[in-house]
Amino acid sequence: MASYDVIIIGAGPGGYVSAIRCAQLGLKTAIVEGRETLGGTCLNVGCIPSKALLHATHMLHEAEHNFAGMGLKGKSPSVDWNQMKSYKEEVVGQNTGGIEFLMKKNKIDWIKGWASIPAAGQVKVGDETHETKNIVIASGSVPAALPGVEVDEKFVVTSTGALDLPKVPKKMVVIGAGVIGLELGSVYARLGAEVTVVEYMDAVCPGMDKDVQRGFKRILEKQGLNFIMGAAVQGVEASKTKAKVKYALKKSPETEEVIDADVVLMATGRKPYAEGLGLDALGVKLTERGQIATDAQWRTNVPGIYAIGDVIEGPMLAHKAEDEGMAVADVIAGKHGHVNYGVIPGVVYTTPEVATVGATEDALKAEGRKIKVGKFNFMANARAKAVHQAEGGFVKIIVDKETDRVLGAAIIGPAAGDMIHEICVAMEFGASAEDIALTCHAHPTYSEAVREAALACGDGAIHS
Repeated sequence: MASYDVIIIGAGPGGYVSAIRCAQLGLKTAIVEGRETLGGTCLNVGCIPSKALLHATHMLHEAEHNFAGMGLKGKSPSVDWNQMKSYKEEVVGQNTGGIEFLMKKNKIDWIKGWASIPAAGQVKVGDETHETKNIVIASGSVPAALPGVEVDEKFVVTSTGALDLPKVPKKMVVIGAGVIGLELGSVYARLGAEVTVVEYMDAVCPGMDKDVQRGFKRILEKQGLNFIMGAAVQGVEASKTKAKVKYALKKSPETEEVIDADVVLMATGRKPYAEGLGLDALGVKLTERGQIATDAQWRTNVPGIYAIGDVIEGPMLAHKAEDEGMAVADVIAGKHGHVNYGVIPGVVYTTPEVATVGATEDALKAEGRKIKVGKFNFMANARAKAVHQAEGGFVKIIVDKETDRVLGAAIIGPAAGDMIHEICVAMEFGASAEDIALTCHAHPTYSEAVREAALACGDGAIHS
C-alpha cells in the first residue's frame, strides 16, 4: 500500500493538469487511469483525433476547390482513408506520449487500472488499496444514449466509432446538430459522403448566439450538409448492410419519416461518468442531472473528496476541466483556487471556425440589460479574402451600453478559436470595447476584424 497527498482518478485534461499542478506545489501525487495511454477521451478519441481529420479534410477541400484558382494546377489528390487514419493515430500518439513524459518529469506515479473509492482516504485499483489525504475525481464523461437507438459502433456509432470507420460511407445521418455532430459531419462531407443532420431543436448549436446559428447553418449547407430541423428521432433499425433512422417532425408528430444511411452518428451530447467508483456507498451527493455536486472549492459533501471536469456541473469542455484541475490543486495546497466561469470560450473547429465567449445578445436582453452590439463582416477583411474564408463570417461584440465593458462575443471565421482569446483577456481585465479599438492590430490579419467590431460599438467601423 502506497500513501499520497493526492490521488487523482482520471487522466484526461482535467486530471493530468491537476496532477502536474499538485506536483508543482510539492504534493506527493498519483494518477489512476485504466486506458493504455494517458490523456482521456480528449486526446485519445475526442478533441485531438477529430482535429487531425478536420485538418486533413480541409486540405482536401482546398485542393479540390481553391488550388486551381490560385494557380496550383494538377490532378486533385485521391483519398487514402487508411493512411489518413494512420496520420490521425500518429498525432494521438505524439500527444499521449507527451503526457506520459510530463508525468515522469513531475514524479507523478501512474497507477494503471480502474479505480474505486472504498472509503474517504482510500483508492483501490485492482487488488491494491492506496492511502491518500485527498482524492480528486476527474473521471470525465461518455456519450449520452437516446431511447430507441442502440449503438453497435459499426452502423450506429458514437464519436469514438466515427473516428475509425473502416471506409468512408456513401450516406451518413448525424443525430444532433451540436459541436461533435457538425465537426464530424463536415469531415465526412468533405470526404464525399452525403451527410444529413437530424436535430430536435430548431437551430444548430443550441444555446449559441442566434446570428451565429443562422449564419453557421447557411455556411454548412453551402458546404453540402443537409439539415432536418425540429425532428424527434424515434429509433434506428440496423440491418447487415445499412441503417434506417425513423423520426417525426415536431410540427406533425403523427407522421413518421424514414431516412436511410450507411452509418448513423449519435451526437446527442455526453453524460458524466463515475461508474464503479462506489459513490452511492460513500454517500456522495449528486445533482438531479447525475453530476457530482460540489461547492465553490470543488469539494463534495464527503471530506477529502473533490471533483472536477465533465463529472460536475458546467460546460463539458477540456479547458474548463483544466482550469478546475489547477484551481483544485491550489485549494488542496492551502492556496486560493479560482475559475472565472463567465470567461470560458467555446469553439467549433469546422472551416470556418466558430468561437463564442460570455453572454449572448438574447440572454442579456432577457435580463433587461442595456447593451450595444458591434459587428464586422469578414467580407471586408483583406486577409480573409486572400485565403477564401471571407464569405458569411463575422465578429460580433456585445458591450454594456453605459460602461462600454465587454460582456460577450461571437466569431465565425478563419482562426476564430484563436482570435476569441483577445476578447477573453479583455473580459478578464474588465476592458471596454474602446480599449480593444484603441489597440494597434497588425495588418493584414484576421484579428483586425475584432478591432473593427470593437470600433462598431462606438462611432463605427472603418472598413464597412
